[in-house]
Amino acid sequence: MSSWKKAAKTGQKTHRERHQPESRQHLGLLEKKKDYVLRATDYNEKQAILKTLRKRALNKNPDEFYFHMINSKIKNGIHREKGKKDEHTPDQIKLMETQDIKYIAYKKNIERKKVEKLQSELHMIDAVNDTKNKHIFYADDDEEIDSFDLAKRLDTHPALVNRRTNRPRLSDLEKMKLPDIDEATMAKIEQKKHMAYSELRKRIERESELTIVQQKLEMERALKDKTRQKPRIIRPGTITAPPIYKWKFERKR
Repeated sequence: MSSWKKAAKTGQKTHRERHQPESRQHLGLLEKKKDYVLRATDYNEKQAILKTLRKRALNKNPDEFYFHMINSKIKNGIHREKGKKDEHTPDQIKLMETQDIKYIAYKKNIERKKVEKLQSELHMIDAVNDTKNKHIFYADDDEEIDSFDLAKRLDTHPALVNRRTNRPRLSDLEKMKLPDIDEATMAKIEQKKHMAYSELRKRIERESELTIVQQKLEMERALKDKTRQKPRIIRPGTITAPPIYKWKFERKR
């Protein structure tokens, strides 16, 4: 019986599907059954998706709205987030268009060193501060409240009461040997001090602006990297802060 099966197998012919006739060669390859099965399967899957989407559209609430509907769009068949323009000052735009990131970093380091030098020369104790100091005094009766004298209580000169620092007592003032300085000299000293603090404030603002420009240029360089996927924007850039993006985590080998 086994010998008969072997003999029957050797006598079988392999089934072969015919090729495209020569008169129809211009139409391309002749479709085989496996090709038809793939085409039919793809067609049925697409019809099922369309049926599901049509059902969802019928059941959708017409008053439903999401901000993502206007903050995103489909471009070349790919769903993308709409990019929001970053805010820049005219000085930031000029720096970003005309200067290189290395030059920005170089100028920022110079400004930081100048700020550190000015801070070391100035005491920064008389600078304007919004925080108000509180000192509570307790009185025994209303008569003491009416006759309360702050300068007498602090044992200092009335002209020094509003000072936060360097407020010596009367006993210390008597021991001091103060130089004889006229009002014109005092005015010049106050003017120089005011100019020094004003320069320090401008230097700090300049350093902060250069830092923001540097961070924006670094972010633009990272966005131009074609080897990474396009990130999702978390917060657009403002005048005082760079934009924030979130990249999809990629495991590196």
